[in-house]
Amino acid sequence: MRFNVKAMRVGEGVTALALEATNETDALRQAESQGYTVLAVGARSGFAGFGRARGLFPLVLFSHELLALLDAGLPLVEAVETLAEKEHRPEVKRAITQVIEHLYEGKTLSQALEYFPQSFPALYVATVRAAERTGDLQEALKRYIAYQTQLDTVKKKLVSASIYPVLLVGVGGLVTLFLMGYVVPKFSRIFEDIGGDIPLLSRLLIKWGVLMETYALQIGIAALVLTVSLVYMARLPETRRWVGQKLWSIPAIGERMRVYQLARFYRTVGMLLNGGIPVVTALEMVEGLLHTTLRGLLRRAALDIREGKPMSQAMEANHLTTPVSLRMLRVGERTGRMGEMMERVAAFYDEEMARWVDWFTRLFEPILMALIGVIIGGIVVLMYMPIFELAGSIQ
Repeated sequence: MRFNVKAMRVGEGVTALALEATNETDALRQAESQGYTVLAVGARSGFAGFGRARGLFPLVLFSHELLALLDAGLPLVEAVETLAEKEHRPEVKRAITQVIEHLYEGKTLSQALEYFPQSFPALYVATVRAAERTGDLQEALKRYIAYQTQLDTVKKKLVSASIYPVLLVGVGGLVTLFLMGYVVPKFSRIFEDIGGDIPLLSRLLIKWGVLMETYALQIGIAALVLTVSLVYMARLPETRRWVGQKLWSIPAIGERMRVYQLARFYRTVGMLLNGGIPVVTALEMVEGLLHTTLRGLLRRAALDIREGKPMSQAMEANHLTTPVSLRMLRVGERTGRMGEMMERVAAFYDEEMARWVDWFTRLFEPILMALIGVIIGGIVVLMYMPIFELAGSIQ
């Protein structure tokens, strides 16, 4: 859920932030972790999602273009000015122009980006800041682009795998509604005067047809109200948390969700470590990526690392590892390439998740098609059962 945060920081005055958080406490913690003193926190009004796409800053495209200009030999300020000149979207052009103004004031790029957390997340700012220490901004941009591309690839696989089942459910639901709302009432007129012993389920279907024809308007309004209520409830963070908790309690699904969370966590931490950010700082920065059930475990792991325990031992003690990731973390500690090992762990589990999604969809789709077929076929058979009974009585 997106929250509007009114905060202030030394040397900046009052600033308006837009943060993604699970609740107001989480938004407050995120703002304070960036050095802000929070004055007010409030959830964004309206339906989340409508009109939001236009306001999103194209961070990956911005990074690609900035990297190309820097590789071509342009100075940083001139490269950012070039991006502002070619930009046609007012909200994006405004954000880049404001960054340029801060650069002309003598601030570093990371300091300039930090003023606009709604466009440049803390993870991106930290990556740029670490690169400024080593003087290798191009490498940091390449690292972030690769990181975001991998995350987007995993998301696209999950979305593409869900498209066909959603279409099946949608089409099957529309056909069922058409049969129950239009065809069955028409058939019920024919069967009202039929005598004989009509099967019980067919009689119930006929009664439903009569009910639909008599109270069509009231039933339509009730169905519309129920649909709007369900959509509204589905958008509430409390509902999403409740559904998430239920899914986590299912062993097979919960374990896959945990692996997905850990893969994203390892990839992000690995990118930060490769960028030169200390381990504890990196863990604190990525805490918001994890499910609420894992955040407390991460805090304890960070505390153990701060007290001097090896990272692999701290992560294992707090159940943030798998057998594969634990071995690779130990290898990273021995070789001094912890960031690289964590990214390899993430890649391994991304591939495993892709295979599982492919297997699940191959199994789930025919089951779903069979279920929809049984429902629609059952309705059709029940509609024709009285006709069969009538034909039998005539014979």
